[in-house]
Amino acid sequence: MSPNPNPNPNPSPNSNPKPLRKLGFLTIGLFDGADPRPGHESTLSIIELGERLGFDSAWVRHRHLQYGISSPLTVLAAASQRTSRIQLGTAVIPLGWENPLRLAEDLATVDILSGGRLNPGVSVGPPMHYERVKQALHPDTADAEDFSYERVRRLLSFVRGEPATDFSGAEGFEAYSDRVQPHSPGLARRMWYGGGSLRSARWAGEQGMNFLTSSVVKAEESEDFAGIQLSHIRAFRDSHPDGERARVSHGLVVIPTDNASARQRAKYEEYALKRLPRTATPQGPARMMFAPDLVGTSTEIAERLQAQAAFREVDEVAFALPFSFDHDDYVQILTDIATGLAPALGRQPPRTSPASA
Repeated sequence: MSPNPNPNPNPSPNSNPKPLRKLGFLTIGLFDGADPRPGHESTLSIIELGERLGFDSAWVRHRHLQYGISSPLTVLAAASQRTSRIQLGTAVIPLGWENPLRLAEDLATVDILSGGRLNPGVSVGPPMHYERVKQALHPDTADAEDFSYERVRRLLSFVRGEPATDFSGAEGFEAYSDRVQPHSPGLARRMWYGGGSLRSARWAGEQGMNFLTSSVVKAEESEDFAGIQLSHIRAFRDSHPDGERARVSHGLVVIPTDNASARQRAKYEEYALKRLPRTATPQGPARMMFAPDLVGTSTEIAERLQAQAAFREVDEVAFALPFSFDHDDYVQILTDIATGLAPALGRQPPRTSPASA
């Protein structure tokens, strides 16, 4: 096993961990700025591979002014035409960069093109480095923009088909709707909020959204990562109309080595070791806590995951692929997750019909 510390093996009130029901993965979609096409093609190829391996979902990160996916819905629209079953998600779209009405149109369009497979994950707050980008992003309204939860509420209302205007009907040869078009009726049930604080977990539950929890949380109550994450999951479900049935997806960086070469194993362990110091204490003014990356055999990783109280509360995952690995590394990691780690976590063989959640 890699040189990761023991990651908070808090006892769970449940006698047995839940068997894994939905298997997903998350990729950042890196590319070469001088030649961006191969990186985007690699991302699409990885999503296609995920479907062939039986993954239930593929999620893409969102990166602006960086060499990662800046337009996830465009990428997922392309992916929707190369796949037929796998759910396609964003984890997450930072709404400070978006106009909620325009985004609602794009979300509904991609959902329809995909046959109802889109799972949009969003978050709020000012864009990163806002002082440096606000004149390019919001030149006329920079100081008036609202980056609170209200931005999510607006998006949800449009996705749900609530009126966006008081005008509809015919005007000459043009027909107008008072709600966002196209409208995809099932999309609202597949809206996710990516939260790392107790407040955001409660708020997401109150809105009836689904909840994405990841390898980053705020150290508000303690410095016990798994304990903090567990409190978020329970606060979300306590606030949600569906209670214990409310959907939570758990995401950590996991790197199984069952079929990795010696070179790959050394590379993976070095990667995890370099990132390990940030997991020791809260980072920055926001006191962000990071979970260690898990490197080892599928059996070893499964044991460590099932020892975490937060992980024992969920039956859906979106395991994150490391940022900077090669395409062949991702193929090996995804294959080992699907064929080794998922069964070790109790997942049954995947369905052959399209996922409908």
